[in-house]
Amino acid sequence: MNSQPRGAMLFTALIALILTVLPLPTYLALVRPMFLVLTVLYWSIASPRAGGIALGFFSGLMLDVFQSPVLGEHALALAVVTYVAVREHQKIRSKPAFQQSLIVFAVLVAYESILFAIDGWTHHPVTSPLRWTHTLTGAIFWAPVAAVLNATNDRRR
Repeated sequence: MNSQPRGAMLFTALIALILTVLPLPTYLALVRPMFLVLTVLYWSIASPRAGGIALGFFSGLMLDVFQSPVLGEHALALAVVTYVAVREHQKIRSKPAFQQSLIVFAVLVAYESILFAIDGWTHHPVTSPLRWTHTLTGAIFWAPVAAVLNATNDRRR
């Protein structure tokens, strides 16, 4: 597989960033999945050499510019979960969709835990339990997001 899907990867990461930072009413923003994290996870599993940890870090940095009170927190958290996804991509890819959703749920919980720790250390705590809802919605939306991204990936081959 010599042709890496870098163009599709960058385009879908940009669209996911827009979907992640798009202003929504409060009740919808609480349940919105982290589309950028799901997209980076997809590309880390589907084509780990195309973007790898650099995709996770720079995507997280862009998310920090738009959302974060602490520059670098999303970059660190996304780089860590991207590392895990790249390292375990063959195991994750071989699982059925439901098991992949469970793995994605665990990864999203780890991602949110890193953000929670950084927010606590920097005295920007968000202590509402609603902060964790996007981990569940991300796991629920994993299969449709992966199917859409898989269609973009297949067209580029």
